[in-house]
Amino acid sequence: MENHEKKLDEELVKCSLKDEDCFYYLIKRYELKILRYINRMTKVSQQETEDILQEIFLKVYLNLNGFDQKLKFSSWIYRIARNEIINNYYKNRISSGMVRLGTDKDVNILAGLISDDAHVKYTSLDSARQVRKALNKLPVKYRDVLVLRFLEEKSYNEISDILRMPSGTVATLINRAKVKFKKVAQHYHLDSEV
Repeated sequence: MENHEKKLDEELVKCSLKDEDCFYYLIKRYELKILRYINRMTKVSQQETEDILQEIFLKVYLNLNGFDQKLKFSSWIYRIARNEIINNYYKNRISSGMVRLGTDKDVNILAGLISDDAHVKYTSLDSARQVRKALNKLPVKYRDVLVLRFLEEKSYNEISDILRMPSGTVATLINRAKVKFKKVAQHYHLDSEV
């Protein structure tokens, strides 16, 4: 019996095209990551989150033949997830723009963008809410790149593949997003709390 858990994503895609049971290993590998991404990008109920997740994996499965082996599978699945989140927003008018940061680590990563002190920690619940509020005030294009880069830890090339834009544009967007985020944070007086 083959050990599918140790296979690269691209090998699992090839395997899934021949044997649909292999797709389970792709789901297992990405389920929690994509669920976390949905939660970071939307503010919907747990049931709606699971529905979006199911729709994403259905679209991934139905489109496996169209996967470009030159791309990273992780970029491709995140692109599908992002598109599904956007589609769901327009279909149901959910508050796709509201970011839910799941952990203190998320908040502290973003707080590091506000402060020059890389070791900043937000210990108060109120400060954490303010970081979330500041992030939610950003235009979606800036929120997208901040979440993908700093919370999902995607490389510039991966973000380029997910958003279908040149890496240079991604770099510019990230820099602008950091500046905008810092300005919004100053508006909420977060920089003085750090």
